[in-house]
Amino acid sequence: MDSRSPRALIDTPPVWLVACIALAWLQARWLQLWPTPAFVDAAGYALIALSVVLFVAAVREFRRHRTSIVPRETPAALLTSGPYALSRNPIYLADAALLCGLVLVWDAGALPVVAAFVAVIRTRFILWEEQECRATFGADWQIYTTRVRRWF
Repeated sequence: MDSRSPRALIDTPPVWLVACIALAWLQARWLQLWPTPAFVDAAGYALIALSVVLFVAAVREFRRHRTSIVPRETPAALLTSGPYALSRNPIYLADAALLCGLVLVWDAGALPVVAAFVAVIRTRFILWEEQECRATFGADWQIYTTRVRRWF
């Protein structure tokens, strides 16, 4: 799919993330199941903070290596340093942590939304990105995948 097509502009990880955040927020407002203890809020805020730090670190690696952050574009460099030394998908991990943190803070009980987000990101983006990296970087990609897990 051309990354500039109208469908490609809509079918992006940030759009999926915003949709899942909206769904979790609506669920929290309309179907709040139970109040949670204060430590759950603290865990939620910690996940949100962690997600911001992880996202910023991952974006810095993209800029440092001068490669595109846009999904469905062929990468110009194989990122293996910074957060990419710990996870092949730190931005998606940050997105999932942000969503999970918001669910906890909102007492949403919408953790299935987090699982759905992870499944969508894996099938619609990660599998294609890994195929592109395998084709572009060959043996270097294979070595990297033996050292670093997909999510964490």
